[in-house]
Amino acid sequence: MAPLVMVVTSLEDVTADLVINALNEREVPLVRVDPADIGSGLRFSARIDVRSSVWGGLLRTAGREVELGEVAAVYYRRPTPYSSRFAHLPAQQRDFATAEARHGLGGVLNNLHNALYVNHPAAVTRADFKPAQLQLAARLGLAIPPTLVTNNLEDAREFAAEHSPVIYKTFRGLPPDEEGHTGAIWAQRVDSNTFDDTLSVTAHLFQSEVPKTGDVRVTVVGHRVFASRITTPDGALDWRRGDWNGLGYATADVPASIEAALHGYLAFFGLAFGCFDFALTGPEDDPGHWTWIECNPNGQWGWLPDSPAITEAFADLLSRKEAGHP
Repeated sequence: MAPLVMVVTSLEDVTADLVINALNEREVPLVRVDPADIGSGLRFSARIDVRSSVWGGLLRTAGREVELGEVAAVYYRRPTPYSSRFAHLPAQQRDFATAEARHGLGGVLNNLHNALYVNHPAAVTRADFKPAQLQLAARLGLAIPPTLVTNNLEDAREFAAEHSPVIYKTFRGLPPDEEGHTGAIWAQRVDSNTFDDTLSVTAHLFQSEVPKTGDVRVTVVGHRVFASRITTPDGALDWRRGDWNGLGYATADVPASIEAALHGYLAFFGLAFGCFDFALTGPEDDPGHWTWIECNPNGQWGWLPDSPAITEAFADLLSRKEAGHP
């Protein structure tokens, strides 16, 4: 019997849909779980004792019942936050129920014996900090932009004077507002003359702008590497900011030293998958012209031209058909 795959994500996740469809075509048994459905839509009982040192038991969704011990791989995508399940409760009850669900149900789902996680949420959390990313990239021999993380006004001005032109980037996206709407603050050029004492309120990330000729998105799934060169019609600083329908794509060849560094990066953080962004400053066959920007350990890829091949790579990995995953 093929291994059971658990897909942990929300109902509206179209990227997960691509992988689920591929697994269904291969007749791989799977269950889709959104932990925020805990309640009548999701019931579970997990047991452990001295005779069996691993978690076992049943998990029941609206459409499936699975034995936890049969789960061989977990595709952890973007589940609904537990807090959404309890948003109707008073604050203390909401926070209590959220924490209990996360540590109880989440604690079991994140510790399934011998399951392959793509990616484990703890590894994603660790790899999601830009300071950690930049430090590891530099240690692996990748070029990185001069970077300052600070809340000190004078240091920010000094950095800008030394590394002009300078860009500002957020560490995270904007949280939802009272109506639940989210937003984004894109990478943008900044003028140090506008810096003032309000900079001290929180942390800021400043980088020397890379004089790029293009961008490359590299998607690594297990041992497989997919790379697309991205161009914008207006040469935008951040290609994510404009009309995605106007983006141009071309297959990119990743230099061997860059590819080796990316596999080393994933191994260090315990990741099986990552979306890497690079700025090109010259011919792509010269690794010296590849400048590290960031890695999203749970990034989107369904919009890329090679998404069908990436989908199959995920299906291979989760069904343990990729080399190295028997």
